[in-house]
Amino acid sequence: MPAARNPLPTSPASERNKAPILAELLLRLPPTGRAMEVAAGTGQHAAHFAAALPGWQWQPTEPEVAMHPVIAARCAGLANVAAPVALDVREADWRVPPASLDLVYVANMVHISPWEATEGLMRGAGQVLRPGGRLVVYGPFVVEGEALAPSNAAFDADLRRRDAAWGLRTLGAVTARADAAGLSFAERVAMPANNLLLVFTRP
Repeated sequence: MPAARNPLPTSPASERNKAPILAELLLRLPPTGRAMEVAAGTGQHAAHFAAALPGWQWQPTEPEVAMHPVIAARCAGLANVAAPVALDVREADWRVPPASLDLVYVANMVHISPWEATEGLMRGAGQVLRPGGRLVVYGPFVVEGEALAPSNAAFDADLRRRDAAWGLRTLGAVTARADAAGLSFAERVAMPANNLLLVFTRP
């Protein structure tokens, strides 16, 4: 008898990258902590990471309220995942106590949103992270002085055709915004398919 088809919306990219990203998180995170995921989308990362990190409390956020039932269904049965909440990172108030989180995590948002979203991400993370907390950002970036992979160049052109406010960001611009928000650029990790994992810390 064929397996039942998963009725929940699924992101192929999230399915491909969840294991490599988790492997890097496991190398860097302590056994316990409080995390917020920005732009959780289909909830695939939230479900995968929270299952592998039972000592972590995971708060998924997603600006598209229509995706909240999808995230909740995918994370059903995981006691360490809170109900998803709406968050636009450009808002000044993330409705989280200052310095209360150990991790803010976001994947594939920076290039599929206006630059103001990246500015808001850095500003908000700088407020809600505890000293020593991490902001982890995953996606493709332009690195000054290094050749851009042809696939990333084509992706960037496609994004800009779809929306002039979208596109791959330069590593220098992103780290400068982080620095302005009181975050230190700690690490750059090469990931599959010409993506990067950027790690920032709150000193």
